Amino acid sequence: MTKIKICGLTRVQDIEAVNRWRPDYIGFVFAKSKRQITSCQANMLKDKLSPDIKAAGVFVNASVQMIVSLFNAGVIEIVQLHGDEDEDYIKELKEALKCPVIKAVSVRSKEQILSAEHLDCDFLLLDTYHKGKRGGSGIAFDHALIPALTKPYFLAGGLNNCSIGRAILDNHPYGVDISSGVETDGVKDERKIKEIIETIRMVDRERGQ
Repeated sequence: MTKIKICGLTRVQDIEAVNRWRPDYIGFVFAKSKRQITSCQANMLKDKLSPDIKAAGVFVNASVQMIVSLFNAGVIEIVQLHGDEDEDYIKELKEALKCPVIKAVSVRSKEQILSAEHLDCDFLLLDTYHKGKRGGSGIAFDHALIPALTKPYFLAGGLNNCSIGRAILDNHPYGVDISSGVETDGVKDERKIKEIIETIRMVDRERGQ
């Protein structure tokens, strides 16, 4: 089945919604963003999250010590890197803690994605390139740029209930990462969360997953 990640949760209402509709992962954004939350806020929200749903921490060029602290406190179980983190950084991080690491790629070319595949991360996350932004733009990129990959990847960037089915059928990602596509007026909308999860599960059933 296609893994589902709902990113950028900021409120108790968001946690209650995902607990009802059961994505596989959620994301707490610790990088500068309109969805940024503090470690204290994340800790409070994580306490209310179903243990069946894994929490990813989204970081941009953060210190390894900060990430390790959040992991050791049980606030996150997965690390998602959206900055300029290189192979040395990822190796240092993986030596410091044992958890899955997702490396985001702001897609501009096939060659760029193939180069990122060699990084010592567990997953890639393919997102839209938008100057001055690190994800969450609500804009899709050209999926024809995605090459054949051996490393599993999450597909992100402008996914919503209208586009998600075709994106899964055409690209067969390991998972999808959705943020603005389940928002109304900049906040998470439970109806949209419900609808997109139901659509993804229906697509998976139809293709025999």
